[in-house]
Parts: sequence; structure tokens; C-alpha cells
Amino acid sequence: MTVHFLRAMWALTLALIVMAPTSARTQMRYARGQNVAPAFEGWERNPDGTFNMVFGYLNRNYEEHVDIPIGPNNSVDLGGDDRGQPTHFYPRRQRFVFKVAVPKDWDKNRKVAWTLTSHGRTDVAKGWLQPEWELNQGVYSENNGGGVLEEGNQAPVVEGSRAQTITLPSPLTLKVSAMDDGLPKPPRRTPNAAIATAAAAPANPDPNNRRRSTQGLRIRWIQYRGPGKVTFEPDNAPAVYGKPVDLTTKVSFSAPGTYLLRAIASDGQLESIHEVTVTVNPSGSAQNR
Repeated sequence: MTVHFLRAMWALTLALIVMAPTSARTQMRYARGQNVAPAFEGWERNPDGTFNMVFGYLNRNYEEHVDIPIGPNNSVDLGGDDRGQPTHFYPRRQRFVFKVAVPKDWDKNRKVAWTLTSHGRTDVAKGWLQPEWELNQGVYSENNGGGVLEEGNQAPVVEGSRAQTITLPSPLTLKVSAMDDGLPKPPRRTPNAAIATAAAAPANPDPNNRRRSTQGLRIRWIQYRGPGKVTFEPDNAPAVYGKPVDLTTKVSFSAPGTYLLRAIASDGQLESIHEVTVTVNPSGSAQNR
């Protein structure tokens, strides 16, 4: 039995566990009111010999964004509740969202557990160093909808604005740019194939969907943490080939607090992130006097 087959079987098992707790439940599409289930995606090796446990999640709602603050309802059982996990959860399946680093001498049978409680239900995802669950760039590409990783492809390089402080109700302007190696190369397409692809595309594509609906290098913003609603105008830059991508975005916040925003650059197979911490002061605060 090959490692690829075992990994495929593990992915199928995880999908069945996460997506289908009961046969009756899978036949319903809920807009809101459902829980968020954590998911262990696998583990990866770091150059220094340590390991990363990689987690994602399934927000069972098709529309509702769920917020779960760090604490008993959103905790990782390793050195305190906060291990960099998200607190703002987008609808449906979001893969490879965050990583928990463990030492190089980590016991291969010891588990790292991420616990989420929402809408009255508690779910736990447990990760450990099972050999068949080791991740590589090819696994990332295939699970994110990019297909077989193109030989030599490297993840984009992304950089942008640093930590910011603003006072409500003022918006914030963030800038981010990304560069890429030009891989994967654009496919050769006949006019008939292009027409067929356009006809098959959904009328209202999900902007949070990681699957490769467009080719080339693109950037999108998401809210990773924060106590209120965040609005990005615009929230993404259309994909292009053969040149850097720049995105200037006006960001508005519904409530004061500390937010973590994440810009994701994708070449259709691999992704890189740039994070910005934003401190939002209430209207009329001393910092604005």
C-alpha cells in the first residue's frame, strides 16, 4: 500500500467525518445556526528539525460567519489556549489555516488537540505524527484545487502594510503586493474550451473559496481575528500572469478592538500569507484628542 494511497484514504476518511456526521444532516443546507468543526490536515517538517501540526476547519453554515474568541470555546491544548488559531470563521471548508509548531523530539504518538465550541456543540480535532499524514507542497496544491504541482513551482512572495492604529469611524488603507515565478504556466486553450469554461462558471462565485477558479497570481484579504465585522473594498485583486500584483484596499471596522487581517497570495497551486495587526480605538478616544 503506497503512501499516496494511504494519504488519499486519510483525506477521504477526514472528509466523511467532517462533512457527514449523519446521513440526514448532509442532505440539508443550513444558512446559519450550525457549528464550526476543527480539522487536522496533517503535519510537515521544518528545516530546523521541528514539526508543524496543520489545522483547518469546516463552518457548517453556508452564509453565517462565526466568531469564537480565544478561551475555553477556542483552545489548543499546548502551552496555553492561544496557538495562533483563527477566531473568525468563514462559511464552509477552509483548509490549511494555521500551524502549531512542536519540538524536534516530539513523541510521535503524542496528540495536539484543537477544541471549538459553537452553537451548543463541541468538536475536537487531534493531530499527531502519523507517517501517512505528512504534508508536502504537492498535497497542498491538490487539496486546494490546483491539481498536480508543476515541477519547480515556488510559492508567491507577498509583502505589504505593517501594524496600524486607527480611531473609529475612520477607515484604513492597506497596501499589499505579490510576486511569483510564473508557475504554473497558463494552459493552452482553444476558443471553444474558453467558451465552455465560462459557461460552466458559477454566477456568484464564493470569494473565500480556495479552489482555483482563475489562473495566475492573485491576492485576497480575509479577517482572521477581531471582535467586529471587517469590510474590505475591494477584497481581492484579479489574477494575472507574468507580472507582480498590487492591491490597495480600504478597510472599515464595525467595533473597536484588536484585529488580525490576512492577505493571501496564490498562484493557483501554492499560497503565501501576509498578516497585519490593526488596533481600532473607539470614537472620541484620548489617542485622537
